[in-house]
Amino acid sequence: MQLPIIEPMKLSRVAAPFDHPDFLFELKHDGFRSLAYIADGHCELVSRKRNHYKSFESLKIALTHLKATEAILDGELVCLDRDGYSQFDQLLYRRQDPAFYAFDVLWLNGKDLRQLPLIERKKQLHELISRSDCDRIIYAQHIRQHGTALYQEICYRDLEGMVCKRKNSTYSSAGNWLKVLNPNYTQHEGRHEKFTAFKERTHRRATL
Repeated sequence: MQLPIIEPMKLSRVAAPFDHPDFLFELKHDGFRSLAYIADGHCELVSRKRNHYKSFESLKIALTHLKATEAILDGELVCLDRDGYSQFDQLLYRRQDPAFYAFDVLWLNGKDLRQLPLIERKKQLHELISRSDCDRIIYAQHIRQHGTALYQEICYRDLEGMVCKRKNSTYSSAGNWLKVLNPNYTQHEGRHEKFTAFKERTHRRATL
């Protein structure tokens, strides 16, 4: 069966953290957003703009070891240091093999899960990762209700931010998750210039 092409959920920025009993709050790792399409012993990593990542072959191979005949996962490609902190330059310049930080499962073994509540999808995702022999995938932990305390800890540890999601929400390109960014996150310094330089260098190599 051919897997459907799925438009990823959008992220909308909000100015301040909040507490709410209907929300789950997750750490926002600093990496490349990606959907992982896994079927027939093959994996494709696709960006939110529908570009296929040509790098990260070892990660693609590792993700085929998940105990599923078919799966579509939403997540982030991340390079982590020994303390579990995202290191964006390591990812951008391909200096380290990334892991897949999985925060949602949209399709599993022929079943479309997008209309299930988020909390149920996360339960199935956790079960899938737990029973699989794959050390390159990380399940996105969450806390309920208390977003403000999590955000304060994120800022204290110099992390990028957090994502806020309604626990009973379905998955739709028309829907929105909310992100609250750390305004003092040090790895954002010079980010635009790094991207520009990286794209220019990549273009020069392609034309040689």
